[in-house]
Amino acid sequence: MKNKYIDLIQQAFELPNDEFTIEDGNLNWFGIPLMDVIKQYGTPLRIAYLPKIGENIKRARRAFNVAMAKVDYQGDYNYCYCTKSSHFSFVMEEVLKNNVHIETSSAFDINILENLYENGHLKTDTYILCNGFKRPQYVENIENLVDLGFKNVIPILDNKFELDLFNITSKRKFKIGIRIAAEEEPKFDFYTSRLGIRYNDILPYCMEKIKPNKNVSLKMLHFFINTGIRDTAYYWNELNKVVALYCEMKKSFPELDSLNIGGGFPIQAHLDFIYDYEYMAEEIVAQIKNGCKNNGIEEPHIFTEFGSYTVGESGAMLYSIINQKQQNDRELWNMIDSSFMTTLPDTWAINQRFVFLAINNWYKEYERVHMGGLTCDSEDFYNAEAHSNAIFMPKITGGEEQYVGFFHMGAYQESLGGFGGIQHCLIPGPKLVVIDRDETGEWYTKLFAKEQSYKSMLKILGY
Repeated sequence: MKNKYIDLIQQAFELPNDEFTIEDGNLNWFGIPLMDVIKQYGTPLRIAYLPKIGENIKRARRAFNVAMAKVDYQGDYNYCYCTKSSHFSFVMEEVLKNNVHIETSSAFDINILENLYENGHLKTDTYILCNGFKRPQYVENIENLVDLGFKNVIPILDNKFELDLFNITSKRKFKIGIRIAAEEEPKFDFYTSRLGIRYNDILPYCMEKIKPNKNVSLKMLHFFINTGIRDTAYYWNELNKVVALYCEMKKSFPELDSLNIGGGFPIQAHLDFIYDYEYMAEEIVAQIKNGCKNNGIEEPHIFTEFGSYTVGESGAMLYSIINQKQQNDRELWNMIDSSFMTTLPDTWAINQRFVFLAINNWYKEYERVHMGGLTCDSEDFYNAEAHSNAIFMPKITGGEEQYVGFFHMGAYQESLGGFGGIQHCLIPGPKLVVIDRDETGEWYTKLFAKEQSYKSMLKILGY
C-alpha cells in the first residue's frame, strides 16, 4: 500500500528532478543536503542559493536571442533586473556578474548603484532605467549618476510634470523614456493603471515638451501588465497597442529605438507548474516584428525588467515543527518555530503559494495538516497549496523532529516583511545564509545575518 509521504509526492509530481532529489529519506535542493545545512545553522533559516540567479538570466536571454534569430529580428535584447525584488548586496553582485542592466524604483536605489560602482561591480555603460514616482531626492540622485559618467541613464516618465523637475543642460543631456498607462484586466478594481501617462496624451506631450528641447531625446516606450506575461488575448492586445503607438511615435521621433515590455515572466509556485518560456519569447518577438513591418518601421531594441523571475527561485525558508495540536476532530495543526506573517508575508497579504515540501521523514506515512505560526494573529497560517486546497506532511511520532521547507520565495519577502526591523508579536527575524559554489562546483555556505536579537529590537523601539 502506497501511503508514505514519498509515494504521495511522486504520484502527483515528477520527482526527483533537476532541483529536488531524495536521499535516505531526506530532501536535497540543487544537490545540497538540507538536513546538513539545518544541523549547522538550525531553524528558522532563510537560504539564498546564488547559482540559480544566473541560470534564470541565461534561460531568458537565450529564449529571446533564439526567437530573434528565427525571424531575423534586427534589434537587440537587453535583460534588466528590478532592484525592488531584492536589494541585498549578494543578490546585486551576482546579478551583475551576468552583464545585465538595472531598473530602479526610488532614490535609495541610486545610492546602492553608486556603492556598486565604487566597488567595481557596475559599469558606466550599463543601462539604468529609472521607474517610479520622481520625488526631489530621486531626481537629484539620478542627476548625480549622470554626472558620474553613466552614459545610459534613462528616466522613465511616470507623470507629465516629471521632466520639468530635472536640471537639463547642454552638459547634462538626458535620454528619456515614457511609461504607458496600460489598461487593466476586467477583474481589477480600476480600469487603467495608476502608473504612466495615458495613450492619448503621450504624442501631444512629447511634441510639446521633448521635440523642441535639443538636450532631451526620446529613447524608449515602456509598458507593464500587472498580471504578467501570459498567453492570453488580453496580453497580446495590450502588446499590439503598444507596438502601434511605438510605430506612430517613431515617425516624429527618429531617436526612439527601444521598447520596454516590463517584467512578468512567472516562477514556479507549485511542482506541476508548466510555462513555455521559449514559446512566449518567440510570440513576443514575432508580434513586435510584424507590427513594425506592417507600418514600415525598423524593429526596436527590446528591454525586459525581470525581478521575481531573476531572484525568486533562488530563495528558500526552512522551519522546524515544534508542536502538534489537535484542535477538533478534523483539524490537526503543526506549529512552526517562526511566523508566516513576518517571514513569508505574501502568504497572508495576497494568498501567495510557494513550493512546499518536507525536509525529512519522506518514508513515513503522511497526514493532512494545517501549518500555524507563532504569532497570536488568526491570519498566521498556511493550509493550502497552489494545486490543492490542502497540505500533507509526514506523520509525527515518538517525538521525532520534523522540518519543512518553502521554496522559490526569494523575491520581495525581506522588504515586505521588514528585514531587520520590528516583527509582529516581536517574533525575531531568522538567520540568513547564502549558498554558492566554488570553481570546482563544490557548494559552500556563508552566514549573512544572525537571528534577530532582543537588543536590536529594543534599540529600534527606543529602550
